[in-house]
Amino acid sequence: MTQTPSFEEFLSQIEDRSAALLKVCDSADDLGLAVPSCPGWSLRDLLVHLTQAQRFWTAVVLAGPSEQPPAAPERSADLGAATEAFVGALREAGPEAGCWGWWAASEAPTTVGVTARRQVHEAAVHAFDGQLAVGSPQPVPSAIAVDGIDEFLTVLLGACGPWPHDPVRIALRTTEGPFWLLDLGPTGARVLDSPASADASLHGSASDVLLTLYGRLPLDSLRTEGDDTVLQHLLDWPPLGQAAD
Repeated sequence: MTQTPSFEEFLSQIEDRSAALLKVCDSADDLGLAVPSCPGWSLRDLLVHLTQAQRFWTAVVLAGPSEQPPAAPERSADLGAATEAFVGALREAGPEAGCWGWWAASEAPTTVGVTARRQVHEAAVHAFDGQLAVGSPQPVPSAIAVDGIDEFLTVLLGACGPWPHDPVRIALRTTEGPFWLLDLGPTGARVLDSPASADASLHGSASDVLLTLYGRLPLDSLRTEGDDTVLQHLLDWPPLGQAAD
């Protein structure tokens, strides 16, 4: 288990990772470059996607508690303006304010604080996508990657419902030190607080573990123990292309 960064740290990280993608786009000779980690997307598509995601979640935050999400915003590629408006809306609302969230099935509350955390990792993974497109991929900063693993396991997987395979426990260990023991079964995914044995495990830097969970790196980018089929089931389980950002 890890300590979750503060709300202000999340706001700073959203700005930092969004700026990292903007830097890539500003330096690219052609925004039509293909993004290898997002098949069918160009660098321009990536820029528009993150811009739209931040504009959408700005509307979510401004709307307050709701059972339905707001309408999708009009297409835009002005990521700088979107990030400024988004961070401003987050800060004004505060982390405890309620809002709509697709992760209601997890144990995470539908609040502005959880929204900010989710969008740190949205921006971080897409900054890596952009760097990969121009041939200069950089690791996700360690502090962001460590929290990103925790968020992936507890929020994203926590909202996936029952595990569709035989029950299993998977350990995820990072070279930075933090580790998690993930229990997967009929009631879904949960991170265990108490020590227990694992059926399989993943080992690597926090950045490599996070990017593998998000399908940006192949399983063989990590050191594994146990049945790789079980580990591949984990990577294939969450509907990353279907869930709202």
